[in-house]
Amino acid sequence: MQQRREREWELSIGPDTVRDFVLKAKGLAAALNDDYDAGAEHEVEFDGNRHDRHHHDGLAEEKSENMAEEELRELIGDLNVDEAAELVALVWIGRGDYAASEWAEALAAARERPYRRTAKYLLGLPQLADWLEEGLEQIGA
Repeated sequence: MQQRREREWELSIGPDTVRDFVLKAKGLAAALNDDYDAGAEHEVEFDGNRHDRHHHDGLAEEKSENMAEEELRELIGDLNVDEAAELVALVWIGRGDYAASEWAEALAAARERPYRRTAKYLLGLPQLADWLEEGLEQIGA
């Protein structure tokens, strides 16, 4: 009788939890992209000749972006050390730094990172959602 071999990448963080992070990161990225596209300053044309600069304070947009970022930051902060390292390793695999077959190496390297800086690190990645999705796909989760 042949024993079933466990995959090297059994996750303590559930794939559904990672997908929640993906959705929240996509929402945050969309809000930031909309803000960059719209700009903080707009030129308003009143008639054919006269222009006025319209400045909006962006409080509503800023508040929703900050809330989304803060929520994601808190979710990452609520992870235990192993879960946080797995999230970072998934990003690295999704980004192509490691192959799925190198899960153990990626995880070991992720565990060497300062745990307390995980949220700052992940939220600073421009393609966080895409890389997490790709990482999950690569490991078959």
